[in-house]
Amino acid sequence: MSFFVVKNKWLRFLLWQILALLIVAILGLFVYLYYLDIEVREKFEGARWEVPSRVYARPLSLYEGQKLTQAELEFELKLLRYSTASSRLKTNRLNINAGGKPGTYLRQSDALYLHTRPFQFSTGFVDEAYIKVNFKNGYVTGLYDLQNKAELDIFELEPYLIGGIYPRIQEDRILVRIDNVPKILVDTLLAVEDRHFFTHSGVAPLSILRALVANIKAGARVQGGSTLTQQLVKNFFLSNEKTVTRKINEALMSLLLEWHYSKNEILEAYLNEIYLGQNGKRAIHGFGLASQFYFDQSLDTLNHGQVALLVGLVKGASYYNPRRYADRAKQRRHVVLTIQRDLDLLPANTYKMFDDSPLGVKKDKPGSISRYPAFLDLVKDQLRQDYSPKDLASAGLRLYTTLDPLIQQNLEKSITKRLPQLERKAKLEKERLQVAGIVTDAGSGSVRAMVGGRDFRGHGFNRALEANRHIGSLIKPAIYLTALSDPARYKLNTILEDSPIKVNQGQGKSWTPENYDHQYHGRVSLISSLANSYNVSTVRLGMGLGLDEVKKTLINLGIKRDLRLYPSMLLGAVNLTPFEVMQMYQTISGQGFQTPIRAISSVTTAEGDVLTKYPIRVEQTLKPESLYLLTKALEEVMTSGTGRSAYDRMPYDFVLAGKSGTTNAYRDSWFAGMSADRVAVVWLGADDNNSINLTGAGGALKIWTDVMASSARRSLDVPVPERIVFAKVSTLLHRKQRVICDNEVLLPFVSGYLPSTSDRLLCDDEYSR
Repeated sequence: MSFFVVKNKWLRFLLWQILALLIVAILGLFVYLYYLDIEVREKFEGARWEVPSRVYARPLSLYEGQKLTQAELEFELKLLRYSTASSRLKTNRLNINAGGKPGTYLRQSDALYLHTRPFQFSTGFVDEAYIKVNFKNGYVTGLYDLQNKAELDIFELEPYLIGGIYPRIQEDRILVRIDNVPKILVDTLLAVEDRHFFTHSGVAPLSILRALVANIKAGARVQGGSTLTQQLVKNFFLSNEKTVTRKINEALMSLLLEWHYSKNEILEAYLNEIYLGQNGKRAIHGFGLASQFYFDQSLDTLNHGQVALLVGLVKGASYYNPRRYADRAKQRRHVVLTIQRDLDLLPANTYKMFDDSPLGVKKDKPGSISRYPAFLDLVKDQLRQDYSPKDLASAGLRLYTTLDPLIQQNLEKSITKRLPQLERKAKLEKERLQVAGIVTDAGSGSVRAMVGGRDFRGHGFNRALEANRHIGSLIKPAIYLTALSDPARYKLNTILEDSPIKVNQGQGKSWTPENYDHQYHGRVSLISSLANSYNVSTVRLGMGLGLDEVKKTLINLGIKRDLRLYPSMLLGAVNLTPFEVMQMYQTISGQGFQTPIRAISSVTTAEGDVLTKYPIRVEQTLKPESLYLLTKALEEVMTSGTGRSAYDRMPYDFVLAGKSGTTNAYRDSWFAGMSADRVAVVWLGADDNNSINLTGAGGALKIWTDVMASSARRSLDVPVPERIVFAKVSTLLHRKQRVICDNEVLLPFVSGYLPSTSDRLLCDDEYSR
């Protein structure tokens, strides 16, 4: 009987309702499939993965005459995870087998032999090389290309990967292309996970049924029926919840994925997406990164045993974690090796060798999110003006920075050694002291090292960038520079009065500054007042100059924040971060040429195409002759003033310039200064802003000196500006708590402003030598 001639009206009504519901369901299914189809294509064809930006340190340039020890180069090689070559390299001929794989080195007497890795530098691709580096007395004395039998002028070692800028979900991966993946890996993966991958349409009903039967017989889940495509869908599009709805979505999306894309495209996506481990908060995805994470090798160098282990981890990376559960991992590898043997993917005569061999997993995991989080904070800050956070966390950019791991190591080493000593000296409880330190190149403003707290690897409050603290006497060079910028009135031998002064602060309040030693020193020369950091003579000088003029000088030195003008600012009652202080002293080092501090040299795509370069920028904001005079005064700080203890470690003929800083109640200990090639700023304090019982010279100077002793290569030798002339004059000098007057002090002056006869100080019996 036809449906349309059903005479029973109730039955006819019911059938119409069923038909309507069926039509609605079919339409709904089509709409839902359309929605799923859009989702599948948009994600798969767009930015398939959030690939983090990789942040590199500076490449280490090797050249003849370079001050570099074998131990320092070995430190860098170990950071790069180079391993020691297993056998001897010959100098008269190149033995590639003896050299081992790329990323190996051998130390022999006064030489290091390197088999370097290929690397995509920002300036282009450089292939692997065989290099010999000769050393003598802490210097590089020769550099040779063993393969081409030629001397080299310079060679750049690949830069150390210091961290990454990760997406919110903290996933990491190294993308691989299917054409570059070893055949043994693809064959083994398909043999273990989905032997019918190239014949099914995304879902394999027989495999599901077979798995269901096996699980029922075992009384537990012992076998899975998901195809490789379904696994990809689950990882790429869906959550891990075990519901009927998710399984239906998984099947539908798998069919859609197979409909739109080729098997090779799906397989390539799987190779890059599958979860294979965890490194702290960082999730390891894809075989490319897993190969580096477990074996410190590229994918194309893995042997059958290593491939078997990685493929075995697909079943459960946490459960079979080879670093935590070696026995489980070895048993799982055994299963995969057996499959390789049975399918003739592994020669039977080598099966036992791989099965009996150790897992070969590197004991030490590569660093987690970043080894240098304080520096990485600065990198992110400086990138924000050119790149969105999403681009940085997902576009797979390569960021080449200025960090020098050797200088960073020396800064960290000094802090680790000095902080406990200083806490004992100041009678502070353990781990009370906090620290910030920055080291830059004097000429370029490139940041070579940065520490934001005593926990070098910790993420959180970065004191180098965020700690706003009173800077104490570090402000004084700005005051004296203001004076020296008016050579008609002020010269290095100008006499200042260090005698009691009461400063009117308005509203009936007054301020009476005191010196650190609670004494007054009478007549002092300008150069000695700064060298000995006398407070009272400085306040007298600053009030005479005017607070507005001092503020202008601070702006010209690179201080951008709006400063409130009140008399106590002359003694450092000004809040600045160590980074801002560094900018100020960077300009002093640059002799009035302001160079913005930079942490990045360039940004490229993963393929090496340059997106942005960050060149050195220079702007003259102050007269070089006045900066020259100031620098001579800051050199006096080091030889006779508050910085003189630096020469307990430094050669006395190695010229330095610097300034100490101590704030009220000894809450902050500062030192800032420079050599010809380095500028360094160190701050010590407590996070609760209570006293630490340390002066700048008694605290921060210790770490500053360590940094200079280990990283400064060139003694300060400032070029004499054209308008500077020298003359021997009579000058009061306060040295080692003794006042002397010397009629034959050679000092620089601005041409046309030499002291006149009436300006000259005549030494009397009280002060004469």
